[in-house]
Amino acid sequence: MTVFRGGVTVATLVLLLGLIRSGTRLTEDVGSFFGAFVSGGSSEARVDPRTLVVHQVKGASELTTAIFAMESVVPASRDRTLGNYVIGKTTLLYIAYGEVRAGVDLSELSVDDVQVDGDRLTLQLPPPEILDSKIDVTRSQVYDYDRGFLGLGPDAAPQLQELAQRETLARIVEVACDQGLLDDANDRAEVALTRLLNTVGYSDLQIETQPALPETCSTEVPSEDGPSYPVAPPLPSP
Repeated sequence: MTVFRGGVTVATLVLLLGLIRSGTRLTEDVGSFFGAFVSGGSSEARVDPRTLVVHQVKGASELTTAIFAMESVVPASRDRTLGNYVIGKTTLLYIAYGEVRAGVDLSELSVDDVQVDGDRLTLQLPPPEILDSKIDVTRSQVYDYDRGFLGLGPDAAPQLQELAQRETLARIVEVACDQGLLDDANDRAEVALTRLLNTVGYSDLQIETQPALPETCSTEVPSEDGPSYPVAPPLPSP
């Protein structure tokens, strides 16, 4: 009787171990099934390499920036009239130092601008644009202010200085475009992105740049509603 009970005990232990192992395998099989169901039957997630390229490139806009700076002397004037006659004239001569920044805005990139063909990566960039133009008021000054004979010209120093600054910005943008600032921005973008993508493993690259849009180099003087740059302090009235 003792031997029988011991045999039953051993058999019971063997049966329990078998159930535990079977249950573990069943749990694993069910987990694998539902995991495959949730992931669409794929054992590993797939990441679009174009998305990775866009993510890597978007933060590099500053590397594409080209800067043009120049000093310009700009006259401005305003008449005082009585009826149809000019009775006085005020002139102002402004020496302005200005800068223009151009670059390629890489934040505009999308996956549609990236093509992957085997090991070859083609990246089409947005056109270059003028990012900023400004007058450096710390390096600019009114060189001469004259209200004419007997001071009959209008006292218009602030207005004439604003006008001179707007004309200076338009002139600097025009000269910068004529001297190839936007082409420089394209070249910098091509070099910077080639180096960046080479460092993360892309060796077979084609960077495609685009010409600037026609309106990019518009030299229209801004309206008098207010300049978008810092205005230098007006010259005190004499």
